[in-house]
Amino acid sequence: MSESKDALTIVIFRGPTTRPLRIGLSRTAARRATIAGIFLILAELILLGQYVMRTGEVWELRGFRQEVITAREQTTAFSASLEDLKRRFLAIKEVNQRLRVMLGVEALKPEDYFNGQGGEETPLPEGSSQPAAGSGQVENSPPAPESNLPESKQGGEKTLAERVKQEISWLQHEVTYQERTSEELLAAANVRSQRWASTPSIWPVKGWVTSGFGPRISPFTGQLAMHDGLDIGTAPNKEIQAPAAGRIISAGFDAGLGNVVTIDHGNGIQSQYGHLAKALVREGQKVKRGDVIALVGSTGRSTGPHLHYMLKVNNRTVNPSLYILN
Repeated sequence: MSESKDALTIVIFRGPTTRPLRIGLSRTAARRATIAGIFLILAELILLGQYVMRTGEVWELRGFRQEVITAREQTTAFSASLEDLKRRFLAIKEVNQRLRVMLGVEALKPEDYFNGQGGEETPLPEGSSQPAAGSGQVENSPPAPESNLPESKQGGEKTLAERVKQEISWLQHEVTYQERTSEELLAAANVRSQRWASTPSIWPVKGWVTSGFGPRISPFTGQLAMHDGLDIGTAPNKEIQAPAAGRIISAGFDAGLGNVVTIDHGNGIQSQYGHLAKALVREGQKVKRGDVIALVGSTGRSTGPHLHYMLKVNNRTVNPSLYILN
């Protein structure tokens, strides 16, 4: 590059055999070009700085978005865990309620009692309402009770966080109540330990309930009739266990129930087992919970192998499923 007093010449050498390229600029044009270049460089630096800042903000927003998604997933998972905990807690509450009845902390409700008709069915008057499908059917494990918590969303107004907060509040209240209930049950159990040993609390035989306690359509007459126990279907000659300690007060034959065994558990509680293939105990014998007392059969008035399990409290038949914990 060479310069004169009023001009500036830029010489660009392109090779040993090629003539150099000469560009002549006045000092004013050169100064303007330099200033313009400086401004362009500054503008580029500013734009680069803005780009770096905006890129950082974008990454920060992406991070916030991921945190929100993660928090939402965690809240949803926590809500699902609360639902599972709620179901398990309500199952425990149901067991506590049964224990309250069995230990005498709370009396049976009037609707829990039905006038028993022995082993025979008694037709109901014409015009009586028909039982609903599956009426009286009881499975080995109780159905899960309906939740009394509010809906997760009502009309779209309640958020997931509000629902979780309400469920936690509900659980805290119920846990406090159940703690008091457990204390009552513990005190009652200490006082009634002997009664507990004599209170039926297990399935006498494992199987499926073919006919529940209460009104049903008779398989023999096709008419509405009262069924005073549980019919538990299972394989013939399967062992039947005593559901609690007691004394055998009868072991014989009945026209309706076939081979039948009756146990007196004390405290006004008696249990009876019908349609047996064979009784394995004798009158006056003492038994404890879990002792084998008979074998499943189909004697008497029966449509197939099953156990007819009846329970009486103070000479009134009650639903045996209310006394079954396992």
